[in-house]
Amino acid sequence: MAQYKEVAFGPVNTRLERHESGIMHYQLAEPLQPYPTKITDRLAHWAAIQPDHPFIGRKVAGLWHTLSYAQTWHQVQAVAQFLLNLRFTPDETIVILSENSLEHALLALAAVHIGIPYAPVSPPYSTISDDFAKLSHCLKLMTPKVIFAQNCHVYGPALAHASTLFPDAVILTADGETGLAFRNIAATTPTDAVAQAASQVDADTVAKILFTSGSTGLPKGVINTQGMWCANLQQITQVLPFMQHQPPVFIDWLPWNHTFGSNHNFGLTLYNGGTLFIDDGKPTPQFIEQTVQNLREISPTAYFNVPKGFEMLIPYLENEPGLRRTFFKNLHILFYAGASLAQPVWNRLEELAVETIGVKIPIITGLGCTESGPSAMFASWGGAFSGLLGVPVPGMQVKLVPDGDKTEARYKAPNVTKGYWRNPVATAYAFDADGYYKTGDAVLFLDETQPDKGLVFNGRIAEDFKLSTGTWVNVGMLKAKIISTGSPVIQDVVLTGLDQAFVGAILFLNGDACRRLSGLAAHTPAEEAFAHTAVRAYLHQWQTTFNQTATGSSTAIGNFVVALEPPSISLGEITDKGSLNQRAVLTHRADLVRSLYAS
Repeated sequence: MAQYKEVAFGPVNTRLERHESGIMHYQLAEPLQPYPTKITDRLAHWAAIQPDHPFIGRKVAGLWHTLSYAQTWHQVQAVAQFLLNLRFTPDETIVILSENSLEHALLALAAVHIGIPYAPVSPPYSTISDDFAKLSHCLKLMTPKVIFAQNCHVYGPALAHASTLFPDAVILTADGETGLAFRNIAATTPTDAVAQAASQVDADTVAKILFTSGSTGLPKGVINTQGMWCANLQQITQVLPFMQHQPPVFIDWLPWNHTFGSNHNFGLTLYNGGTLFIDDGKPTPQFIEQTVQNLREISPTAYFNVPKGFEMLIPYLENEPGLRRTFFKNLHILFYAGASLAQPVWNRLEELAVETIGVKIPIITGLGCTESGPSAMFASWGGAFSGLLGVPVPGMQVKLVPDGDKTEARYKAPNVTKGYWRNPVATAYAFDADGYYKTGDAVLFLDETQPDKGLVFNGRIAEDFKLSTGTWVNVGMLKAKIISTGSPVIQDVVLTGLDQAFVGAILFLNGDACRRLSGLAAHTPAEEAFAHTAVRAYLHQWQTTFNQTATGSSTAIGNFVVALEPPSISLGEITDKGSLNQRAVLTHRADLVRSLYAS
């Protein structure tokens, strides 16, 4: 059997305390080591230690354009001086309406350095939305003095809308065709005022606001303090110490308005003196080729993606030996988050690594959320499996609280948010009487007698529902099994059945897999492939086989329907990271739900 690549991981030595109430406290024995006050302390450090080392790059006209640590530090101070010249009041902030870019990075770091809160808003709120409702909500909550957009054509309507809400706000754009040109503000001469402002920033200063996806209403702004961000980066680095042994190299598309792409990937790069290449591709049929081309050129030391992204990469890795060699040769880990990785996809990634470099690459994940900055737990060892969450990061106290037949994980640590921006009601509701953040994530031990083996995901407390028989349906576990057994044809699923006699499934299929199964050409419309007799026969056979292992009505699929339309970002059915919002799908596809139970 093939071995795993030798990778330096942190120690796993947990402590578990059980109480008569049924509550358990779970943490790692290893203490959290000291960490800086603010992330730009690391920028100044690396600019002094390795000034010419590339920090961040993005393709311009097909060629990589990079900024070194020294160049980044100089421009961050220049932009910070420009911001100081605007004389922000305590209530004023910066809002970024932009995809990942060099300008986005510089403006964000400048704001963090001198203690001005900023908020990166999901680009689809500006580019896809018909009514700008979520954008308006975010803007009103932030009261911006500065609004930045990368491109005045792409973001023009959103900028015009923002200007009607905040007519006095300063508009910045990278191209300079609307408002001030970013290149001009980056040429501002810094003064001693920058260092003076930076010296006033402490661990409790708000660094940024990251908005939740708004799955249960309008987005909430999660407060990220300077100390919260740095604490989590130190925690992750202790779990993954190999990142300290050589400067990491990442090629990454994950959006910076989310904690995964922003706090985790961007932050780890800067914290450990690495290089981040911005991937303007993403795991969609339109942009996956762009991602693949970038991976032909860049060899990452760690690769982060969502399960859908890994699934879409597999055919390219299978068909291109050169791509495989470039991808795997320097790789220490593959890391996924956002949803469960189907076990067949997991297995194929390991097989491809063995075929290419002779060893398996550890595939790891964990548990976290925007409110924990993001990382709370990691399964940081070879031989993990889909659904294994691992053990707490150093300094994280996990409180395990019984909730019916489930157990909820709650967090208290320096990397946990202090609450929601200008929303005291939501903040009060989010924490229990002991100050632990209530995640709503259900977990269970892989082996209660050996807590070092870690926790396993057991769904979301709020997602589970009862059938009309009174039987509870564990949505998380059932969904993971459906995707695993139906992969690669079944890409995702939303479950139904509240107060119904059986569980129904709205299936979202993989267009390429359906075309291959049906023998159809690559340009065949997805809807035609979904309706092909070969696909229909496959799904009915899958349902029959799936139900043979069911233990009752709560683990069987009574009926299914195929969603012909892909999930909509503008309707909130899918997040920027590609994960489905179950509640939004059920709301907007009520006709499909009715069809499942029509007979």
